[in-house]
Amino acid sequence: MSPLCILCLASYKKGDEFLRQARRQGARVVLLTSKCLEHADWPRDSIDEIYFIPDKDKDWDMRDVIAGVSYLARTEPLDRIVALDDFDVERAASLREHLRIPGMGETTARYFRDKLAMRTRAAEAGIPIPHFAHVLNHARLHAWLDSHPPPYVLKPRLQAGAIGIKKVASPQHFWELANALGDQQSYYVLEQFITGDIFHVDTIVWDYKVVFALASRYGRPPMEVSQEGRVFSTRTLPRASQEEEALLDLNGQLLKNLGLKQGVSHSEFIQGADGTFYFLETSARVGGAHIVDLVHAATGLNLWHEWARLECLPDGQAYRPPPHRTDYAALLISLARQPWPDLAAYNDPEVVWRLNKINHAGLIVASPDHARVEALLKSYTDRFYNDFFASQPAPDRPVD
Repeated sequence: MSPLCILCLASYKKGDEFLRQARRQGARVVLLTSKCLEHADWPRDSIDEIYFIPDKDKDWDMRDVIAGVSYLARTEPLDRIVALDDFDVERAASLREHLRIPGMGETTARYFRDKLAMRTRAAEAGIPIPHFAHVLNHARLHAWLDSHPPPYVLKPRLQAGAIGIKKVASPQHFWELANALGDQQSYYVLEQFITGDIFHVDTIVWDYKVVFALASRYGRPPMEVSQEGRVFSTRTLPRASQEEEALLDLNGQLLKNLGLKQGVSHSEFIQGADGTFYFLETSARVGGAHIVDLVHAATGLNLWHEWARLECLPDGQAYRPPPHRTDYAALLISLARQPWPDLAAYNDPEVVWRLNKINHAGLIVASPDHARVEALLKSYTDRFYNDFFASQPAPDRPVD
């Protein structure tokens, strides 16, 4: 029997651990990536073939992609198509539809990429969400603005994370921004701004059931970190706490109603002043900004590896996550004014991971003791601001 052949799409450099694990599972691994990444440090010993798509700012012409992959399929018996980055989810869905390969199709993919589609579907399912409006019919927008007080946030429907999001101070400010968008207005959604703590749940799904989930709380909101420049942090929640149980339940409802059959997901929620958790956005991918390393530090489970394992399972065989720990972990990342910041003074035994990236400082602490993790997070965050912090805004794309 010939090995399972997996075509992986990556318009950004990420997913190395998926590629390595797929190879360890015995799959034939084919990578399709952007031409500008031809000389990137891919794990080439885990890739059987690599092909490059001409791109402009990593924007692919899907006519070229479909034609090229269809030609490839004449000789490569493609069994799976996997999107390693948020921007590749729709591309992978289009290819599956065209080639009739099993997996997430275009309709379901919209629920995990389009901020309007996911909100509309969540609202239909009765999941709490901030009040929102499609930037489309002006009469309806005027009425919506009259009935919902500012501030608001204006969000591009098809971007990732905090890219392109703008805080809106008033209806007048909104119309200034909307008029500047011109014919691109319909690609945006307007949402009432809610203040509160932001949480994320990182999940593995098999046969529409959540088989692993870990809930965490951000320090500063990701939008604030991205646009204003702050130390980014997140930490896992106390097990069996009221917050964790509420988030895991809401996340399970969300993914079931959005139709994720199998794979991984990173979903974000905000807790309003009334204590209610509101859905913000979700994705069908591993979370960025080294959240995968946070999950690994707390549990010993690598989401890239588990995603590859479930994709490589023979037909009819069920996926089960391996036994894992229930420790706690916290992650800190900051832009650094030093090219290669020295983290040697952060030498507590709970430090289990350090970031090695120019002009960045980052680490993860882990312990079975939640209080110890919280104490280290507070202490280290203060020290990061003194030792490393660079005040310029962070790049749009979080470090991966």
